[in-house]
Amino acid sequence: MPTFDELDLDSRVLQTLTELGYETPSPIQSETIPSLLQGRDVTGQAQTGTGKTAAFGLPILSSIDLDKRKKPQALVLAPTRELAIQVAEAFRTYAANLPGLRVLPIYGGQSYGPQLGGLRDGAHVIVGTPGRLIDHLDRGSLDLSELSHVVLDEADEMLRMGFIEDVERILKSVPSQRQVALFSATMPNAVRKISQSYLDNPVEVAVRSSTTTAANIRQRYWQVRGVRKVDALSRLLEVEPVDAAIVFARTKQLTEELTEQLRQRGFNAAAINGDIAQAQRERTIDQLRQGRTDILVATDVAARGLDVDRVSHVLNYDAPHDSESYVHRIGRTGRAGRSGEAILFVTSRERQLLRSIEKATGQSIERMDLPTIEAVNERRLERFRQRITDTLQNGELEIFEQLVRDYEQNSEVPAARVAAALASMTQGDRPLLLQPEPEPEPKSRRNSQRSAEFESSDSDTAMFRVEVGRRNRVTPSALVGALANEGGLSSKRIGHIDIRDEHTLVELPAEIPEEMLRKLRKTQVAGRGLRISRTEGEPPRRSGGGWSRRPGGRERSSSRRKGRAGAGGPRSGGDKRPAVDRG
Repeated sequence: MPTFDELDLDSRVLQTLTELGYETPSPIQSETIPSLLQGRDVTGQAQTGTGKTAAFGLPILSSIDLDKRKKPQALVLAPTRELAIQVAEAFRTYAANLPGLRVLPIYGGQSYGPQLGGLRDGAHVIVGTPGRLIDHLDRGSLDLSELSHVVLDEADEMLRMGFIEDVERILKSVPSQRQVALFSATMPNAVRKISQSYLDNPVEVAVRSSTTTAANIRQRYWQVRGVRKVDALSRLLEVEPVDAAIVFARTKQLTEELTEQLRQRGFNAAAINGDIAQAQRERTIDQLRQGRTDILVATDVAARGLDVDRVSHVLNYDAPHDSESYVHRIGRTGRAGRSGEAILFVTSRERQLLRSIEKATGQSIERMDLPTIEAVNERRLERFRQRITDTLQNGELEIFEQLVRDYEQNSEVPAARVAAALASMTQGDRPLLLQPEPEPEPKSRRNSQRSAEFESSDSDTAMFRVEVGRRNRVTPSALVGALANEGGLSSKRIGHIDIRDEHTLVELPAEIPEEMLRKLRKTQVAGRGLRISRTEGEPPRRSGGGWSRRPGGRERSSSRRKGRAGAGGPRSGGDKRPAVDRG
């Protein structure tokens, strides 16, 4: 593997790399940079996180003419505003020793004023999203006549978002004599067609990682059980050596609710989601970068392109939908050569997802125990003692010492007691220590109480098997009626029902009290006892033959549902491109 010094980059760019501590290029960089410096067109196939931005950014910066900035010399197309911002920031970082070099990001969601002003002032490099770039071309505010470098970053993502036509229109607007670099994680036919039509005999580079997650990220999971998730999250944030953390939640509403709950517990947290204005998002991320915010609660979409070196932990409060999303999430930590921590909250019905992630990444995810109350309290006491030490070392205490002496003499209260009162004032309404968990009640009383209360809890779910099936002519409504009427279960707590020939699988709350299970085992349906038991190895069928029922919903035959979908197909008569923000 060559060093950066051997890649014939501009000496001022090399100086910046040395200052940043970069020594050895990544595979995509070492294979791409020489060809781009020679003026060749390049297609690069590589996953996110392999160093693509430097692969095209460093050779572009090495060939820019700093004396010409009225019209852009380089244009980078990115699929999202987040990636455009990230790439622009990377260019500015690498250009630290190129005096006067200007980089202008152009994307939707930002007002036109600053962009028009930046274009009038001139910029050497434009980084933009296709929709907003087309808008500026239509306005006549963007002149590409002197462009010498074009980069298509994450081309497959631009295809997926429906931007390929815009990309082609932009490529038709640039000079015929220009260098084009196309980078993509995958190479679908439409992307290959772009390469064949607009690149001139390109050098093809393909870099495949041996694993999709970084080796410097320790991955762990906590089995959700017995403790409210927000309380579990709080314990982890208190005990783990967190510098900064990103907490992933599934919905916009939950990001707001969780942020407020964390603030009430004393954490410096902020939320970002799709409803937050771009300017506010940028301010929030800048606060995280500067240490004024320590915890970011985010949705997947809002966190795209987020790159903050001090993020030490990624906590998946809600499990992602698939392994690809998981890889993208945890890639927010372990940046710039640092180690990172990734923690996944997993419910019992998400165990299959856990196995899928391990299989896709080729790495096992270690099971972890939740920090105990004792561990949390010890950490709190450590922090309180450290605050005392820091104040003794750095504080101006003379006036307060005199106040304590005066109070001690006048009230005859010992100084230690006065100090304790001052400490209590400092602590405020939030208890210094967590209270120990209550002693378990006698079993009979506990079962009775749980029977009455667990209906309103947010307990996990599990699969149960009952020994009646299709041959007994059992129906979902009969089964729901038996479970609800005889067992006292709310119908809202009864999930998927999969009726098979000899037995049926039912999704029920995992923490069913033993007393209730005994009652259910005596219940009869279609003239047979349920004989209900927990099962681990037989997931319900969610499609194909049989019956299924969604929690609180109407029963329906999945084979009939499939037939209707197959007959009708997707909605027709309109544009099938996804509806997206043109930014």
